[in-house]
Amino acid sequence: MIKLMLVDDHAVLRDGLKNILGMEEDMEVVGEAVSGNDALQKLEGFNPDVILMDINIPEKNGIEVTGLIKKSHPQIKILVLTMHDHDEYFMSAIREGADGYLLKDAPSQHVVDAIRSVVKGQSVIHPSMTKKFLNFQHEKPEPERVDKDLQLTEREKEVLLCLVQGMNNKEIASSLFISDKTVKIHVSKIFKKLDVKSRSQVVIYAVQNQLVPLP
Repeated sequence: MIKLMLVDDHAVLRDGLKNILGMEEDMEVVGEAVSGNDALQKLEGFNPDVILMDINIPEKNGIEVTGLIKKSHPQIKILVLTMHDHDEYFMSAIREGADGYLLKDAPSQHVVDAIRSVVKGQSVIHPSMTKKFLNFQHEKPEPERVDKDLQLTEREKEVLLCLVQGMNNKEIASSLFISDKTVKIHVSKIFKKLDVKSRSQVVIYAVQNQLVPLP
């Protein structure tokens, strides 16, 4: 059972999420908080697996609380659920360790799927946020390089770059003049070689480890 904590100062939003998540057999909302300090005070008692975190909450904002929780409880997954698609909010949330960033207008099933993804250790970033993430990584100090890219063929590196650019399979096929089936094969091999399970995780891993050129 995935234990969830909702951090949002809008009761209607929390009630709506509770109704949606309560329909899932593998999820349970174990607690709620209406402000940053409230979340920090109730954290130990609720002991959640995943926190759905709003940004605009009283006292300490959601980004600040995310950073504090990640320092004290790194095992807790934090999925930011906000109305803000501004660069500064997204970059700050990623910087503080958020495991995912979704907008509140996302379909409810996307939220449910995102929760399951972060529990599995995957990162959830909306495709439209990819460019923001690339620009953010470009400004960071150069990370320690890994050797996993040496396992990728030249074609796989081309497909990887397309994935990081947010292309779907049809767009990759068109760009590289190969079939959709061939794209699926390459994507599967890339996932296996880099030990990742989602496209969002591919983007984060590839950029952080400099497997693709930054803009």
